[in-house]
Amino acid sequence: MDYVGSLALILIVTAVAGHLSVRMGLPAVIGQLLSGIILGPAVLGWVSATSFIKDFAELGVIILMFMAGLESDLKLLKKYWRPSLLVAVLGVILPVAVIDWCSQLFHLNATESLFLGVTFAATSVSISVAVLKELGALDGKEGTTILGAAVVDDVLAVLILSLMISLFGSEVSGGGSHASTNLGLSLAIQLAFFVALYFVVKWVVPHLMAVGNALLVPTSITLMSLVICFGLSYLADAIGLSAVIGAFFAGIAVGQTDYHEVIDEHIQPIGNAVFIPVFFVSIGLNMSFNGFLNDFWFIVVITVAAIATKLIGAGVGARLAGFNWLSGYEIGAGMVSRGEMALIIAQIGYQGKLLSADRYSAVITAIILTTLIAPLLLRRAVKRQREA
Repeated sequence: MDYVGSLALILIVTAVAGHLSVRMGLPAVIGQLLSGIILGPAVLGWVSATSFIKDFAELGVIILMFMAGLESDLKLLKKYWRPSLLVAVLGVILPVAVIDWCSQLFHLNATESLFLGVTFAATSVSISVAVLKELGALDGKEGTTILGAAVVDDVLAVLILSLMISLFGSEVSGGGSHASTNLGLSLAIQLAFFVALYFVVKWVVPHLMAVGNALLVPTSITLMSLVICFGLSYLADAIGLSAVIGAFFAGIAVGQTDYHEVIDEHIQPIGNAVFIPVFFVSIGLNMSFNGFLNDFWFIVVITVAAIATKLIGAGVGARLAGFNWLSGYEIGAGMVSRGEMALIIAQIGYQGKLLSADRYSAVITAIILTTLIAPLLLRRAVKRQREA
């Protein structure tokens, strides 16, 4: 029953840390992220990233993104698809180019430098979603653009990573002669998934929710919505995309039905009380100070470059799409966090020999630092936008 004790400890510490963060004028998520660093191997070592914690955390991010989709306005998402695309594309190109160059300054080889660029091209919108929800800014034009751009961003990062593994990652891809064929097939399947999502959102989900409403079991509507959420998350993951993409579109689909208010009322306590705090703690559990001093300047340069390239790339993309500079800054700040997406990509690259062991801890540290700084930037950006 050790895992029950760990869960109880995580929940009480994140509750207190979140409360203190809000009292100090910071987003609650900052306290939750720091809880993971304090409880984990970096400081106290009371909690480790066990398979139980990882599974709980994965459910947390899936539920968080389902809630984000549930609260999203589909009309706004359609309206701001062009800004989302521009923000995502420039927010991927600039980090890849700049961090690739910075890595080579520290004598990393060409393949490893390019991989680091791809790692920091990904965005963890789940952190931004939590902050925007807390500030009541999720359903505005900036929040909508951040959500749309994050989906495109994740798809682009996954595609580039797939290409790199096919070309360079011998251990992951097997280095076989069918690598390019497999990549082409994967891309075709992923494209088919997005096409199928249109029909799922428009026709399949409303019928499933009607079936759920007819079931003679408690909270059957919420039960059916979770089946849809987990089902689409599983399918997205199975074809090589992020599970959060499936969860986000499941939330959008369910949000178009007549049951969205009831579901939102039931899902919020489930996510915020248990699963989502564990997700934020799990990010902090990856932090380690081993070799920190040896890689100090590498960590500083990569962290600064990771933050600046998203702020500038995504911000300029928003400006080109017609937003003013304050809105562009808010959108850029919303794309800074790397979180679980970058951690997953780093782990895949490490397993596939795209990232060396002696740089792995430094890269993880830089990812977590950007994740800690991002909510502060976003909160400041939203505040400036409201004061303007």
